[in-house]
Amino acid sequence: MTTSRSFVLICTVGIFCFISYNMVRMPALSLFAESLGAGPERIGLIVSVSTITGVLLKLPSGALSDIYGRRFLLRIGVVAFGLPPFLYPFITDLDALTALRFLHGMATAMFAPSALATVAELYRERRGAALGTYTACTQSGSLLGPFLGGYLIHAAGFDMAFVTAGVFGCIAMVLFYSLHLDVAVPPRTEEGARAVLSEMWKGFAAVVKNKEVLITSTTDAAKMIANGALMAFLPLYGVSVGLNPGEVGMLFTVQAVTSFFSKPIMGRISDRVGRQPLIILGLCICAGTFICVPHVALFPILLMLSAGFGFGEAVVSSSSSALVADSSEFKRLGAGLGMQGTIMDIGHASGPLLAGLLIANLSYPMAFAIIAGIQLMAAGVFWVMIKRV
Repeated sequence: MTTSRSFVLICTVGIFCFISYNMVRMPALSLFAESLGAGPERIGLIVSVSTITGVLLKLPSGALSDIYGRRFLLRIGVVAFGLPPFLYPFITDLDALTALRFLHGMATAMFAPSALATVAELYRERRGAALGTYTACTQSGSLLGPFLGGYLIHAAGFDMAFVTAGVFGCIAMVLFYSLHLDVAVPPRTEEGARAVLSEMWKGFAAVVKNKEVLITSTTDAAKMIANGALMAFLPLYGVSVGLNPGEVGMLFTVQAVTSFFSKPIMGRISDRVGRQPLIILGLCICAGTFICVPHVALFPILLMLSAGFGFGEAVVSSSSSALVADSSEFKRLGAGLGMQGTIMDIGHASGPLLAGLLIANLSYPMAFAIIAGIQLMAAGVFWVMIKRV
């Protein structure tokens, strides 16, 4: 298979994988957990546990792909996308749902690092454009998944949504296993694992010493706290004010569409005006829209707030990743971006847990106000700390 066909294959597989994954994740998961009797704290745990899998496994899976080859990890990843959705209709208790979510989280943990590395290897001279195209393809799954999942729940129930998600995942499996991905398989040596672990440690040590990378990544994590909280509790809030699951799914789709189209534009603007001001502006936009959500019951206004939050996310993300790359002058660019991804996942996993505790003990408005305050505080700390670097 030629380079271009391999690239088209990995992009197509990515689209189907992430449609499947996001059909289960938003808004189905929170509503399904609530139907099994979960309270806010437990819903927060169930939503965050798959991200915790990513925190634990993304770096090791990337290292294993260096030893055993990208195809080996990608094969595991597509299976983790395709098969777990078929198990959700058989879940009847919360412990089993939590365990299944941890298992399902292996999909992105195994697939994402190897897929990005594959694209980078296929296009050594045009990595930026190729990686941008691939991530846009996977984000298209984030656009379609919630929309399809929400309306299937509304029209036919949870089981139909989960089975359809599994069908999309199986399409990805069939495509990947039936077509040959043209990537090099590294030779195995007895010292391979030791060498990779040594390189991982060197990269980790270098990143830890880079204050700009850590400050920027931590600031990005504050945005992901709010993102995770919305993912877990916007479906429940929306249904509580009279929206149907399809309309709730549309809220996430509008958020993703706005982010999808805004990222390239805001990335170009950050090249001209600088990264730091846009990161602060984006966090303020996210906080301002986030705090308004539990004070609104009208669907059109919630759509506007979701779009606003998606725009704020795009402003932060397009600038923060570029700033991390700008700051990684050492030969550890991958380690720098990997550290950013890990810290972001920690924030993403913390959001549902924190929101669940706050909503259970306070209220939706107070919980959202506190999380919005975390974003504003992160913006202030970033502004102060980045000047000292």
